Amino acid sequence: MAAQGAGACPAAVAGRRAVSAASGSILATSSLTMRFGGVVAVDNVDFSLAPGELRCLIGPNGAGKSTFFKCLTGQLRPSSGSILFDGEEIGGRHTHEIVARGIGIKTQVPNLFEGLSAYENVSLAASRRNRADRAAEIAGEMLELMQIPEIAGEAVGTLAHGQRQLVELAMVLAGRPRLVLLDEPAAGMAGEAAHHAGDNTLIVVEHDMDFIKDIASTVTVFHRGRIFIEGHVEEIMAHSEVQEIYLGKETNAAA
Repeated sequence: MAAQGAGACPAAVAGRRAVSAASGSILATSSLTMRFGGVVAVDNVDFSLAPGELRCLIGPNGAGKSTFFKCLTGQLRPSSGSILFDGEEIGGRHTHEIVARGIGIKTQVPNLFEGLSAYENVSLAASRRNRADRAAEIAGEMLELMQIPEIAGEAVGTLAHGQRQLVELAMVLAGRPRLVLLDEPAAGMAGEAAHHAGDNTLIVVEHDMDFIKDIASTVTVFHRGRIFIEGHVEEIMAHSEVQEIYLGKETNAAA
């Protein structure tokens, strides 16, 4: 379990950057900072993700996790620092440029064509990188992967919330991304579906601890704009300071 508190030693942070670079991380940030006027929402964050890893980002409201996510997805331009995807700087690029480089993004805002069927939505997503015949095959494969082939012909506008979530995840995966970024997918989405996405390299922003336990991921905890600690979900849930700042539980620390 690793911590990166406000008093982190500069030499240790520099060493961590060197290790991240040497390990061939698919995604790495260095000194990433996002300011809104005098408010520092993301404060000098160093983060790395290995190929094939599934990582959850958690933290209380205002901790910086969602702002960090928006910097990764191009929804926000960082004030300073860098974001490297497969060795290429993507910080400050537009979302469509980031997607074109092989990052699949699912936000909390739906991105569906209501009048089209589930199959047509996924096929359209696949057609951005494939011929029409191959896109059709991929659409069928993705609906099978999400275990919703029975709704292929139904208009998305008529589907239940959870089904819509799964269709949108199928659309993201249809682009064959090398990295998938999901923003609070738990509502209406079973952990098993996240596991299907987890065959890719995956970052999930989430607050539902039961969902996080279900996908058994490594967790990064944000607090006051910084990475507070990283570790396996069971370690994180048992950590007294995390319980205090995130779960809202009292600790028995000596006065």
